[in-house]
Amino acid sequence: MTTTDTVKAKHRKMWALGDYPTLAAEIIPDLGRTLVEATGVKPGDRVLDIAAGAGNAAIAAALAGAKVVASDLTPELLEAGREDAARRGADLEWREADAEALPFADAEFDAVLSCVGIMFAPHHRPAADELLRVCRPGGAIGLLNWTPEGFIGRMFAVMRPYAPPPPPGAQPPPLWGDPEHVRSLLGDKVTDITIDRRTVRVDAFDGPEDFREYFKTRYGPTIAVYQHIADDPDKVVALDQALADLARDHDHGTSTLAMNWEYLLVTTHRRP
Repeated sequence: MTTTDTVKAKHRKMWALGDYPTLAAEIIPDLGRTLVEATGVKPGDRVLDIAAGAGNAAIAAALAGAKVVASDLTPELLEAGREDAARRGADLEWREADAEALPFADAEFDAVLSCVGIMFAPHHRPAADELLRVCRPGGAIGLLNWTPEGFIGRMFAVMRPYAPPPPPGAQPPPLWGDPEHVRSLLGDKVTDITIDRRTVRVDAFDGPEDFREYFKTRYGPTIAVYQHIADDPDKVVALDQALADLARDHDHGTSTLAMNWEYLLVTTHRRP
């Protein structure tokens, strides 16, 4: 197995941990539809959702009448998406695929989307190049990613000292939420780019500790970090405290925890 294969296998395993489909459905259910609407997806459009997970954006696009392919590296997420799509009456194709080496033809899609997905591909340049390659000239591109300064970006910063070393050449996921980084990735291959900072209100947790325990059991990246430090009780206690403190610092609620999680919404078109 090559180094690249090993990295991809670990990445696939990480996202199969916990229960990301339930987390996405319970915590950020509307982000996929927000992205689809902002990108202007129309009935009949050929749409690719990259790193689709369980189809937060893909299912919304299919329900809007588009012809959708949902692609992801982790088959367990795709299976959960198939089941959800069937329950909701959405007809779309599910394909196991690496965001850094997509198995699709040049200019195959009218619109290419990713909702907090492509940002987790370890190597940003090849992922961006693939996104651009499969979008037809004049086609729409829509990206929704957590910002470095927002809650999820800060959560990754808090977890970083406790996490295993990243693979060679890997870049932090929240960089996809930095406007200048996204501009540098898309470069002169796009036109009329719009970049908007927004927040999603998250009030599903009773308190900071409730948030922490939820992510410790459902969110693959958080579970993987805790697995890495499982033999060091002091580090576990320290990370427990750091995550609870992070949630407490972002609390805007009264009786229950309420947080505003910032994301970057990018819409643009592949240059003709």
